[in-house]
Amino acid sequence: MTQSFDQPTVQVQAPLLQLNGITKILKGQGEPRTILSGVDFTVHPGQSVAILGRSGSGKSTLLSLIGLFDRADEGQYFLHGNDITKLPERRAAALRSAEFGFVFQRFFLLKHLTAAQNVAMALVNGQGWSARRKRKQQVMEALEQVGIAHLAKSKPTRLSGGEQQRVAIARALVRQPRIILADEPTGALDTETGNLVVEVLLNTTRQGCGLVLVTHDHDHARKMGRVMELRDGRFN
Repeated sequence: MTQSFDQPTVQVQAPLLQLNGITKILKGQGEPRTILSGVDFTVHPGQSVAILGRSGSGKSTLLSLIGLFDRADEGQYFLHGNDITKLPERRAAALRSAEFGFVFQRFFLLKHLTAAQNVAMALVNGQGWSARRKRKQQVMEALEQVGIAHLAKSKPTRLSGGEQQRVAIARALVRQPRIILADEPTGALDTETGNLVVEVLLNTTRQGCGLVLVTHDHDHARKMGRVMELRDGRFN
């Protein structure tokens, strides 16, 4: 007698974002130059991806396309399974605000504001400020998430480089984005501080956030779940 067993169902999470055949051509002075050529790229919930490559390889251009600051000349872009390739700019701006958190090499903090006030600036939207109590709670939760809630009232001039970058990360997290895009976030930091910042970024993936890290640092890249290298506009 043959006995059959039900096979367990494997749940496969849909990608947060998926790029298919993305091409970007720089059209300016002289001959057009292809920056990205037929790039495929996917990020799933809770996944961390490092993008390596020399200067001019297209890393920052790719991040700009993912973050909807720029548009591809060819290819398709899916966000949560929806084709947003030709999304109008107004809707793209709304998605950029709702879905993404951005962290850069420079901190871009307002020096006359405290850490908490800098983070709160990310909560301004088209309708103005949210309720003060709710806003304060969101800000403190974001600062707590990066381990510097005790520095909420400190201004950037009183903070170290690593502390300033964590304020910038808290600012990126306060809206609870689904995807963090980090462009050389440790480039201005020493090795030890850079390692701490990378760990803070990785912590976001444990809550289901997707992380895309552009970096020149191979040690930081190896901490990510996946490492990809851009060369001549293509992934190798």
